[in-house]
Amino acid sequence: MFNNILVICTGNICRSPVGEALLRKALPGKTVHSAGVGALVDHPVEPTAARMATASELEVEHHRARQVSIEMLTAADLVLVMSDGHRRAINQMAPQVSGKTMLFGRWLAAGKGEEIPDPYRKSEAAFEHAHKKLMDAAALWVAKLK
Repeated sequence: MFNNILVICTGNICRSPVGEALLRKALPGKTVHSAGVGALVDHPVEPTAARMATASELEVEHHRARQVSIEMLTAADLVLVMSDGHRRAINQMAPQVSGKTMLFGRWLAAGKGEEIPDPYRKSEAAFEHAHKKLMDAAALWVAKLK
C-alpha cells in the first residue's frame, strides 16, 4: 500500500536524509527518498548528521539534497514531514496530497505526535537529540508499514 515514501525537511541535509536511510534500511523493497522545502540543492548530508548516521550503520554518503516538487509529492504514497510548518508548505504547494502527509514523529509521545527539531547549525547535543528522535520515530513507522 505504501510503496513510495517521501521524507521531507527543510534543507534535505540533516533530518530527512537520515529518516530516509532509516526507513530504506528497515523496509527493503519499498522506495524511500527525501527532499527539502528549502533544499540546499546538491549539498551532501551535514557532517555531524552524516557521522551519527554512519555510526548507526546507515548509508548517507551518496546523498545529495533535492528540492521537493509537485511531481515527487503526487507520486508518493506517503509523505512524512518533520514539522507542522513543513506540512503547511506541502499543503500550499500540492493541496491534493494533504491526506497522505503526516509527521515523521506521528507515533511519538504515546501516539500524540511530535515534531523532529532541526539541529542545523546547532550543538552536537541538538544533533544527538534529533538523531534519537528520528530513530525512535522510524522504528514506530516501520512497525506500522511492515
